[in-house]
Amino acid sequence: MFLGIDYTTWWFLVFGGVISGYAILDGFDLGAGALHLFLKKEESRRIALNAIGPVWDGNEVWLVIAGGALFAGFPIAYAAVFSAFYLPVMIFLIGLIWRAVAIEFRSKEPGKIWRLTWDIVYTFACVVVTLSLGLMLGNIALGLPLNEEKEFTGTMLSFFNLFSFLVAMTTLALFMMHGAIYLAMKTENRLYVKLTVLAKNFTIFFLVAFSLTTLYTLLYIPHLSDKIRSNPQYFIFPVIMILAIASIPRQLKRGNYRLAFVFSSITIASLLVAVAVEVFPNLLYASNNPANSITIQNAASSRQTMKTLLIIALIGTPLVATYTAFVFWTFKGKVKLDEMSY
Repeated sequence: MFLGIDYTTWWFLVFGGVISGYAILDGFDLGAGALHLFLKKEESRRIALNAIGPVWDGNEVWLVIAGGALFAGFPIAYAAVFSAFYLPVMIFLIGLIWRAVAIEFRSKEPGKIWRLTWDIVYTFACVVVTLSLGLMLGNIALGLPLNEEKEFTGTMLSFFNLFSFLVAMTTLALFMMHGAIYLAMKTENRLYVKLTVLAKNFTIFFLVAFSLTTLYTLLYIPHLSDKIRSNPQYFIFPVIMILAIASIPRQLKRGNYRLAFVFSSITIASLLVAVAVEVFPNLLYASNNPANSITIQNAASSRQTMKTLLIIALIGTPLVATYTAFVFWTFKGKVKLDEMSY
């Protein structure tokens, strides 16, 4: 126990916090990539790439930490998740590789065909990565068939269901909105005007996707809303989420993109918190038999391991957060192209 909370719950919170950090940080990178082809001019695309250039690879550090946190703290869940999601995870990782290749290779040759090819690869990779993330999140929230040995018993087609599709599209819309807002913060003149229009359009896209997903969840996925309904104290989480979502178009209308980005980040975090509240203490819900679910208790490492991991997290996570803040502070302001730019 630490501060009255057991170590498994603490590690669940740490894991959730790291996942939220990754979604917020790499979310705008992926969103900026997904909308890249909406920018028609060569100079606009270069500016957009250089807006994320100093930070995109550092943001992926949070993904590495998340994978390590799951493996170290909940090895049984790690084994089940990566065996069940083998295909989506491989597609996700391949997408990340091609995103990196596209960013780095694009500027190596001046030819139009060369650069257009890598622009298409870049956008496609970002869309694939985002949809893969949404698909996996949707299936984790919905649940997967597990046997008594906590092994996945479904097929690859088990991943493709309407709810997970809706979550994937909502994730894509959210990240594109998030990315457009970030790029608007980093640009000026005609490109800024273009991105203000895109940010508003993607906000509408997100609001439609979010509304459809929420309605479907309330009607057909009862276990994802039962806990908040039965515990009034948890009602604060959807309230925060709705207020954050409602504040985004208001701040966009005012032209306050910095504050809009803050509310967009809060939206991402609050959505993940809402899912975590509903699935807790499950890490992977067994849709065929809830008794087979993988929880923070039956998937956890030893108590001593948890205690040691928590100490490491208390030291390491603030260091990574400080490094991330330092990078953003160093490269703050509007993007200017020079001979070192992409």
